Amino acid sequence: MKRTNPNFLNGVPELVVLRLLSQQEMYGYEIGKAIQSRTKDSFSFGEGCIYPLLHHLEQSRLVSSRRKEVGARSRYYYRLTARGIKRLTELSEEWKQVAACVSLLMEARHA
Repeated sequence: MKRTNPNFLNGVPELVVLRLLSQQEMYGYEIGKAIQSRTKDSFSFGEGCIYPLLHHLEQSRLVSSRRKEVGARSRYYYRLTARGIKRLTELSEEWKQVAACVSLLMEARHA
């Protein structure tokens, strides 16, 4: 059985959403699909994760949104704010430290 979102991924959705939005403005469904595609289906954060996270990020002023008419549809597109860029930088550094420490532990030889 493949688990797409193991417990150790807490906090990762925020990091990856901010990272994607640092590259381009996107709407919620598009973000979910981009995560799935860019991780080759290893991560799958559904709408129940993405939309509450986007609302939280907007309330925290890390992202801003604008409503855009696309054909017969109306979508909210999100982009990073200056505060969001700063948060992404902080989270990226934390992630690098955690990944380096886990790598050290995984490579350690038994005595």
